[in-house]
Amino acid sequence: MKKTPTTKPRKVQEMASEYRFDYKKAKPNRFATRMKDEPLIVMIEPDIAKVFTSAEQVNKALRALISAMPKELLETTK
Repeated sequence: MKKTPTTKPRKVQEMASEYRFDYKKAKPNRFATRMKDEPLIVMIEPDIAKVFTSAEQVNKALRALISAMPKELLETTK
């Protein structure tokens, strides 16, 4: 009959100092200004992607929807 191996309890190790983040030394993101004018990427559901097959079609539909919205509603979202 084989003995069942007993597992040794793992030692909890302290996080290594090179992985600790010193927020006092943090600098602003130097690439943030590049992303300012980049397009916003949005994931659409597969059933919607079957209808709108290009970004132009999606933008056209959203602009039509926006133009149909009451102006009061649009002003509150700004």
